[in-house]
Amino acid sequence: MESESELGKHEESTTETPPMQQPEEETKRDGKAGSDPLKKLQDELAEAKDKYVRLYAEFENHRRRTAKEKLEMIQGANEVLLKSLLPVVDDFERAEKSFKDKNDKEAEGFFIIQNKFKKVLDQTGVKPMATKPGDAFNPDLHEAITSVPADEKLKGKVVDVVEKGYLLNEKVIRFAKVVTGS
Repeated sequence: MESESELGKHEESTTETPPMQQPEEETKRDGKAGSDPLKKLQDELAEAKDKYVRLYAEFENHRRRTAKEKLEMIQGANEVLLKSLLPVVDDFERAEKSFKDKNDKEAEGFFIIQNKFKKVLDQTGVKPMATKPGDAFNPDLHEAITSVPADEKLKGKVVDVVEKGYLLNEKVIRFAKVVTGS
């Protein structure tokens, strides 16, 4: 019996903490417990703010990108239409050259229609390239359909313009077909 009572006392003494240590440990735990939840909440708040800022920036980038794509799509659709109208402009210019007397009343109606058509093209951003004989050949703007022997001053330059080139908002929609000197 004595050994059981001693064993029971020994177990009680090992499970209990000395009175001096108990309040100190509680203070440490309370101190950590007080700062840990605050620090944890601050970290969570910072993380949430970071996610919010990134999400907002991503949304703004998406909005700008879709607006730009929409504008490019509209301009691309216009480009196809305007390219198909360029042969009509060429026909107007050939017909203009065929009129001998520009003061004729019959020609007056033709010129009115031609001017309206040119104004519509100007309003949509279509502009003819200013290519003339003697200009330097630029492969970004010109398409050389042939080259002819030329004097020294016309080598590598435009000798003749066969077909006008056109720009749509500073983008080439039809290259100028030219003859170059060699």
